[in-house]
Amino acid sequence: MPKWEDYIAQAKQRGALALELYAAESTPAGTAEAVKEHLPAHLAYQSALEAEGKLALAGPLSDASGEWMEGTGLIIYRAESLEAARALADADPMHATGARRYTLRRWLVNEGWLALQQRTAH
Repeated sequence: MPKWEDYIAQAKQRGALALELYAAESTPAGTAEAVKEHLPAHLAYQSALEAEGKLALAGPLSDASGEWMEGTGLIIYRAESLEAARALADADPMHATGARRYTLRRWLVNEGWLALQQRTAH
């Protein structure tokens, strides 16, 4: 497996988009009540990040069957580095309070096109 930076260089050389984003898979770590308690602050935080251009996408994931909510969420950050993305995830009230925990990974978007419009209220 190549080093991450080498792979980015190779992707750019072959004409890929090579847009680096950061994906946080967020899972419950505390009680359902703790998650519900911190939900308003979490949504306000995400809204602020969205307004600052630091949040690309966020929302819940289904279970593998596609039929049930299992409490896992996916948050895609725009940041200058993995460390900067980690700081954004750490500051999320869900993660900062221990109601949820996350796994953060770099995500290199090489192909595709997506246009979204920011909502004015959550």
